Amino acid sequence: MENGTLKVVDSRTNASYELPLFKGTIRAADLRTVKTSADDFGVMSYDPAFMNTASCQSAVTFIDGDKGILRYRGYPIEQLAEKCSFLEVAYLLLHGELPTESELKSWIDAITHHTMLHEYFKKFLEGFRLASHPMGMFVSAVAALSTYYPEAKNVLDPEVRKLEIYRLIGKVPTIAAYTYRHGLGFPYVYPDNDLGYTENFMNMLWKMVEPKYRANPVLARALDILFILHADHEQNCSTNVMRSVGSSLADPFVSVAAAAAALSGPLHGGANEAVLKMLDEIGSKDRVPAYVEHVKAGHGKLMGFGHRVYKHYDPRARIIKWTADQVFKVTGSNPKLDIALELERIALEDEYFVKRKLYPNVDFYSGIIYQALGFQPAMFTVLFAIPRTVGWLAQWQELLQDSEQKIARPRQIYVGHEARDFVPIEKRGAAAAPPAR
Repeated sequence: MENGTLKVVDSRTNASYELPLFKGTIRAADLRTVKTSADDFGVMSYDPAFMNTASCQSAVTFIDGDKGILRYRGYPIEQLAEKCSFLEVAYLLLHGELPTESELKSWIDAITHHTMLHEYFKKFLEGFRLASHPMGMFVSAVAALSTYYPEAKNVLDPEVRKLEIYRLIGKVPTIAAYTYRHGLGFPYVYPDNDLGYTENFMNMLWKMVEPKYRANPVLARALDILFILHADHEQNCSTNVMRSVGSSLADPFVSVAAAAAALSGPLHGGANEAVLKMLDEIGSKDRVPAYVEHVKAGHGKLMGFGHRVYKHYDPRARIIKWTADQVFKVTGSNPKLDIALELERIALEDEYFVKRKLYPNVDFYSGIIYQALGFQPAMFTVLFAIPRTVGWLAQWQELLQDSEQKIARPRQIYVGHEARDFVPIEKRGAAAAPPAR
């Protein structure tokens, strides 16, 4: 029986309560019925970092970390990565179903129509110094779009939401490419609407003086697959921020900017850069066994292994490993890949790591691919933010259509001072000083 009740006995009063169960959860508000007296506030749950708290019901992404399963709208990530384009998956995440041929064409046309940035936007970007971190520029630029489209504040209007979704998905690759070229001092390249989504992004990144940029199809497909794998990942840190900010009915531009700011942290979107630093530290394949023993002795961590959710092999890691092989057939072998493969082989056979369920995650190979494509580590999180914008928007749209959702407002356990009297400034030092002996 999926639903039922949970019987709770309060040892303070010996009173018993039956709390309704729904899909293996209880509603935290039901704990308020557990009181010691009529004027008691009631029991609250305490869950730092939301380790065991469901903040919403969602139909977007399903993860079974113990079994290594990831599905978008019910479809296994392996099938989507093999058979779909990124924009096809984006449609699925936002609409709930895979598009028909005509629906996909209309969807691609709508997004392609919104890839351009206002000319004045270049002046905004020119205000950043050349050494500015591209992720800081990206966050600022996405937020700035809010001032160009004030109608976006009408978030409860479905037609407005649809238009802003087109705009955001269309413009984030353009913003990302402009931040990249700004750091190099190169002129910005306008979008080419004859090209596909990832090919156009590569055009804006790397076109120089040639009349028409042609992306290598293998590399373009690899980037498309990486975008699919990063599109959504349930209620992670940045998605939680997107929902929290969106719950105030803030417009989608500032909401996405806030989510991207969360993604910029090294514990979230910056993990693949840490993998590259680790591989550089190891230096060569023959030094991998010594490094593994170093980690087992408690000196450092094995970056790119283990995950907050997955207690099995991250299904995205298998796909990225295959993708890396395809990329290096074009770009040439990378010594980092040899180190990574040896590190993975040893770790998957070593009882120390197996016992702790430390398997490769999506970050383990993605940084190596990005570097092979020509990106510097500072761009990695921006590359993550482009596809994740789709997931954020899918979650945001779901939030706004959920009648149970209200503005996010967590409770706290107060651990500060009890009530105390004000101390005039001339007496504060004396009041704080310990008694003389």
